[in-house]
Amino acid sequence: MDADSRKIPSHEVTYARLRDMILFGHLAPGAPVTIQGLIADLGAGMTPVREAIRRLTAEGALLPQGNRRVAVPELKSAMLEQVAFARLAIEPKLAELAAPRLTPVQIDRLEAIDGAVNRAIDAGKLPDYLAANHAFHFALYAAADAPVLLDLARSLWLRAGPSLRAVIDRFGREVAPDLHREAISAMRVGDATGLARAIERDIQQGVDHVRQALAEGH
Repeated sequence: MDADSRKIPSHEVTYARLRDMILFGHLAPGAPVTIQGLIADLGAGMTPVREAIRRLTAEGALLPQGNRRVAVPELKSAMLEQVAFARLAIEPKLAELAAPRLTPVQIDRLEAIDGAVNRAIDAGKLPDYLAANHAFHFALYAAADAPVLLDLARSLWLRAGPSLRAVIDRFGREVAPDLHREAISAMRVGDATGLARAIERDIQQGVDHVRQALAEGH
């Protein structure tokens, strides 16, 4: 296969970049942005940007606002509870399935990613924290070899991820620390149940912070 045939299509690159802007807090929930502004930010043409918007709208990550504008939806309490229920059902199961498949090299890689998470927290670099946190979870989940559950988890993160940036902005970086060390310890000894529980508690901690923010009128 030559280099040209391996090249990722431009519309896929644009979709991935816009998805990451949503996931990692570059677009504030509820703040409309123009399609022309996204074209400039993404350095892409009208057609791939419109296609990316169409796909992300279908996935619930964007809402049309009229007048050629879109916005990341604000997470409301009712939606949070649905997303939390689904995440707590799906992601610990992915972790459990991944546990017996993880190699020492993969665990070392996950530990290195967690180091990036901690450095981002210490430096107060919130987009870097969100990106590294996402990388940790999905490097783990990819090892499960469960594509249906993995796709569902990705969709749920698109709906929930932007709100975490808003919560950290409101309450400070003390809400960011996670339970990744507990998860890594379970990986090292091959404890699938312990790994699933650590991921469950990690998710619940984040949900509780978002729930508190919504209750206080965020």
